[in-house]
Amino acid sequence: MDNFTQLINRIGLPRIAAMATVAVLMLGFFGFLILRSQAPNFAPLYTGLSLEDSSAIVTELQTLNVPYELRGEGDTILVPREQITTLRMNLAGSGLPQRGQVGYEIFDEQSTLGATSFVQNINNVRALEGELARTITSLARIKSARVHLVLPERELFRRERKDPSASIVLSVRGELGTSEIRAIQHMVASAIEGLTPSRVSIVDDRGNLLASGTGEEIEGAMSGEAAERTLGFENRLRTRVEDMLANIVGAGRARVEVAAEIDFNRSTVTQETFDPESQVVRSSQVRESESLSGGTEGQVTVANELPGASQNNGAEGTTEQGSTTEEITNYEISKTTQTTATEAGSVKRLSVAVVVDGTYATDAEGNTTYTPRTADEIAQILTLVRSAVGFSETRGDSVEVVNMQFAERPELAVPGTDGTGGLLDFTRDDLMNAAEMAVTLLIALALVFFVMRPLLKKVLTPETQPLALPEAAELSHHATLGPNGQVVPELIEEPKDKTPAWVANAKSMGETQLQTLKTVGTLVEENPKQAALIVRDWLGSAA
Repeated sequence: MDNFTQLINRIGLPRIAAMATVAVLMLGFFGFLILRSQAPNFAPLYTGLSLEDSSAIVTELQTLNVPYELRGEGDTILVPREQITTLRMNLAGSGLPQRGQVGYEIFDEQSTLGATSFVQNINNVRALEGELARTITSLARIKSARVHLVLPERELFRRERKDPSASIVLSVRGELGTSEIRAIQHMVASAIEGLTPSRVSIVDDRGNLLASGTGEEIEGAMSGEAAERTLGFENRLRTRVEDMLANIVGAGRARVEVAAEIDFNRSTVTQETFDPESQVVRSSQVRESESLSGGTEGQVTVANELPGASQNNGAEGTTEQGSTTEEITNYEISKTTQTTATEAGSVKRLSVAVVVDGTYATDAEGNTTYTPRTADEIAQILTLVRSAVGFSETRGDSVEVVNMQFAERPELAVPGTDGTGGLLDFTRDDLMNAAEMAVTLLIALALVFFVMRPLLKKVLTPETQPLALPEAAELSHHATLGPNGQVVPELIEEPKDKTPAWVANAKSMGETQLQTLKTVGTLVEENPKQAALIVRDWLGSAA
């Protein structure tokens, strides 16, 4: 215990506290690294789950002994990243997640033995609804979907038949366009026999009617399609002109707006033209006929009717003879038949407005000066824009190019600094990552200042000078070493006896050397390393 106390006193309490702090920090740092390396890297397995699906999936994961985490309100399940693919395959084999829908697997889970036709029809409708909902949910903009089908059965000996209908409730991300709504209608109508797209009604999760499904929105759909095609045409022209101007005046220095009037009427014109002057004889027919007739007067007798009998016998008669010529000529007149079909989508009128920013110059003092563009530059830009959009004066198109200073310079507007990016919208994951980074940084700083810095200082500091011999080793026979190591001069007294002086001097020197050897032995025992250095230096000097 005395040696331990002496060691503590020699080292000092501040150094012991620093060593303990460094040891604790080192243990914490390495413990954190070990735990961090052993902890699995979690990633979402499924998101947006219903409570039923979450419960079933958690039960399955517990059965498989897979670690997991629940996020949100239980609608997100996280598992180790390297096991996501395997777990999804296993869960898909178990029919999870169902998302509250039942597909054709309903026929695999039930036995058809003893099932009535009513039950089979109901199961068929449920399977169709579930499969359609799964297909609609697979679309990028759809989060969830529910489908309800009405499939009337045709009764025997009845001619009337009711058309099937469908209603769909969608939970969407953002807003659906007209084309996406029509796509869902056509997809559902193609999957059900006898169902038309106009009989499919669609409602979103906010209660907005997207498609009525009454069969009366044909005109509205056509008008929506026309508006969509017009908007697409305008966007294409605007993008084309802006890309062209970006290479001339710079990116963001030109704004283009296009307004187009498009004719969506379809017409077919058939025209037949006859040329009376170009006549050609097609056919000609001549018919000639001769007639000879005679008559008798008096009574008719048997002799007159006998063969070879003279007609003039017994009576006097008259004879008529004539000829007829008939000519028929058919002419073919040249005819031209022309059919002209005008498809929808022709441009009736086009209006283009272009705003171009000026130029900016910075002087030596850092002041920015705005310079408007010259009339020649505006005229050149106008010519280019007219050529790019297909300007037609006959059609009544108009193109205007105006030079105005923008309220904000494009190059000064840094993306993401408009205040709407949510710079302070931190999530729990962001806070945890920031905390981990802060702890790692603190531990790294502690290691640098409390471990690396002392080690470097000790390495860079030169070795301690060899232990010098005590002053007693160099004392003459006229001085002695006190109890605390100080030199005490020795008073030389005249010997009382008759001992020779040289004997007294030798005795005094022997005692001094003995005291010196004891002191050196004590120092060697207390400082073995420095003693070894001294011996090493002696050996080096002797060599």
